[in-house]
Amino acid sequence: MLAATEPTGSLIGEEGYDADHLRQFLGTRGTTVVIPNKINRIAQHPFDAATYRLRNIIERTFCRLKDFRRIATRYDKLARNYLAGICLVTVICYWIN
Repeated sequence: MLAATEPTGSLIGEEGYDADHLRQFLGTRGTTVVIPNKINRIAQHPFDAATYRLRNIIERTFCRLKDFRRIATRYDKLARNYLAGICLVTVICYWIN
């Protein structure tokens, strides 16, 4: 799936995505890889811990969206209606906070 997307400036991922072939592929595209090393990795790769902490914001946002049943189960048949629901829920969530 990454090959079909536009290159980005950086990619933040969890330890499960720590693979040499993924790091090499992203490096050829000019993407900065922010993935912590697995515990059993022999050759450690450096990563920006401060940027990795920002991943928590994205995780919490998706968790908050899943609190709304209609979004979590995707009842809408049309993509535009689903997107409208996500936009509405996002506005509600951030308006409350």
